[in-house]
Amino acid sequence: MAGKFVISLTCAKEDTDKATVAFVVANAAVASDKDTVVFLSTEGTRLGVKGYADGVHEEGFAPLKDLMTNFAEAGGKIYVCSPCFKKRGLDDGNLVPGAVIVGGAKLVEFMGEGSPSICY
Repeated sequence: MAGKFVISLTCAKEDTDKATVAFVVANAAVASDKDTVVFLSTEGTRLGVKGYADGVHEEGFAPLKDLMTNFAEAGGKIYVCSPCFKKRGLDDGNLVPGAVIVGGAKLVEFMGEGSPSICY
């Protein structure tokens, strides 16, 4: 891979525009041969649950569910913040493809050798 890239996403249905754009950028990064992680934290963790993104479709973009599926199928990784996920009482047995629940140390390890990042 030609480097790494991280997208940190802290929102979900309360700001579907940001959630959608985050996955548009994530798809661009993985298509550019970057080892890419989307880090879902706070309310963004809800996107890690199957079915949550269904029906989210911002005008001018592909549906969010499709963007997320395409990202995972292209080799992108979705890190879901463990404490944020647990705080919301979400179902860790029903994660979207490509998602894994992690602690902050896993993100720090990924970014440890220098990684551009963007936050939504």
